[in-house]
Amino acid sequence: MSASTNTGPRPGYPAQLLTVSGRALAQLVRTPSHSRRAEAARKLARHSLWLSAAGAALVIVLMVLFDQTEIQLMPARGTPSLWPIRILTDFGKDEYVLSVLGLALVVVALVAAGRDGTNRALLLGLGTRLQFLFLSVALSVFVAEILKYLIGRGRPFVGGKANPFNFVPFEGTGAYASLPSGHAVTAFALAFAVSALWPRLRVFMFTYAIVILLTRLVLLAHHPSDVVAGALVGMVGAMAVRYWFAARRLAFAIRADGTIVPLPGPVPERFKRVARGASAP
Repeated sequence: MSASTNTGPRPGYPAQLLTVSGRALAQLVRTPSHSRRAEAARKLARHSLWLSAAGAALVIVLMVLFDQTEIQLMPARGTPSLWPIRILTDFGKDEYVLSVLGLALVVVALVAAGRDGTNRALLLGLGTRLQFLFLSVALSVFVAEILKYLIGRGRPFVGGKANPFNFVPFEGTGAYASLPSGHAVTAFALAFAVSALWPRLRVFMFTYAIVILLTRLVLLAHHPSDVVAGALVGMVGAMAVRYWFAARRLAFAIRADGTIVPLPGPVPERFKRVARGASAP
């Protein structure tokens, strides 16, 4: 989101809200302008290729050597004592995560439309970062849903036995939507996106993602290879969205070697005054 520079008479609130919302959407599809976007694109392609190759190899190894053994070690589906795990796993549900992010975007737009100057700039900077988080998860989930339909892998014990090679492509039901894990996609896309904006949160966010991944295994919702595939899809999807934003100078900058780094957000003027006062001799 970007702040308005109009110095004329201030329009009414509905017009301001329309302006804020329109510019927030327009900035996402404007022509890329960063001079180093080609270097970033090459780095993204290289990293995505290596990550995908390593992830695919791990998925195959798990599918052949470990999936069947692991699901047989888990407690029976529906075990009453697993109710805390069933609550915890919902923190990685795409509908919930996207709803929270979407609601936060709406609130930011509603509040920003009634502000001006530095206060609006601060809110719109936050809005741009929320857009990045939302789209990182949304794109990854969209790709995952297509893969689920195309692959059609049965969830653990669908069909009555522990068969990790139970595939019915294009089946289209939840029972055959095991690969990749949607919760793992959501959790790892969110973890990567938050860490890209605020690197100090990296350990916390990836711990959250791993916990969500483990809940899917304990609840016999997925095989180990499913959650690894989900983590891969989530991270590559978020990486692609980060490049899209960086190429348009939104929330990220690109270094000479193609590395994408987060831009600092706008700081309220009163905070700047406090910082200057604190550093004065």
